[in-house]
Amino acid sequence: MEPILYARNLVKRYGRVTALDNCDFDLMPGEILAVIGDNGAGKSTLIKAISGAVQPDGGEIFLEGKKIGFASPIEARKEGIETVYQTLAMSPALSIADNMFMGRELLKKGFRGKFLRQLDRPAMEKAAREKLTELGLMTIQNINQAVETLSGGQRQGVAVARAAAFGSKVIILDEPTAALGVKESRKVLEMIQDVKSRGIPIILISHNMPHVFEVADRIHVHRLGKRLCVIDPKDYTMSDAVAFMTGAKDAPEGSE
Repeated sequence: MEPILYARNLVKRYGRVTALDNCDFDLMPGEILAVIGDNGAGKSTLIKAISGAVQPDGGEIFLEGKKIGFASPIEARKEGIETVYQTLAMSPALSIADNMFMGRELLKKGFRGKFLRQLDRPAMEKAAREKLTELGLMTIQNINQAVETLSGGQRQGVAVARAAAFGSKVIILDEPTAALGVKESRKVLEMIQDVKSRGIPIILISHNMPHVFEVADRIHVHRLGKRLCVIDPKDYTMSDAVAFMTGAKDAPEGSE
């Protein structure tokens, strides 16, 4: 099976620091791929290179077999790669529906939309409600309530729903459960499984090993700016993964 998204020999330097050192990456169709690595291993630079937030100094990235190069995250979004950052990038004072469609507002049909740029609020509210219901998030009563009135888990839910609504090809989740309690984390993990069941592959960056081992199909271990190995969580323990990540254990046989 061909990867839906892959990178070869990515290089990114910041002055004398090499953040990516001829790094490879493969995401298979429909899988949840966890990316783990120690702080400073370069995993966030890898994700930023894939999502258009930074431009690599060398190497190539391919999406569905086509070579791509994004000058910005907006270009990546147009190609169907959505990223949910840890900071969530939401406007707290705006409503759920407004946040879902931020930067992609629906305009009214005809003259009022084309020339007066009037928003089609009913259409946006309907679409937002449908998406949230689909992902089991309609504990949110009112689609017009401000995002600042939501709990951490609900906000994360809205961000994931937004990504699932528009990320037609790949969704990248950066530490989605980092600031959440046990119950809210559970909800988000269920939602990740739900998005996967719709056939959308997910890249999950996380420090939370139990969560990684619960939902990931494969685990990309990132060390010293490159991919050390890719492991199957069924074949290794969490301690193994941490040992690979920190260099306490060498990469398993047969891996790159």
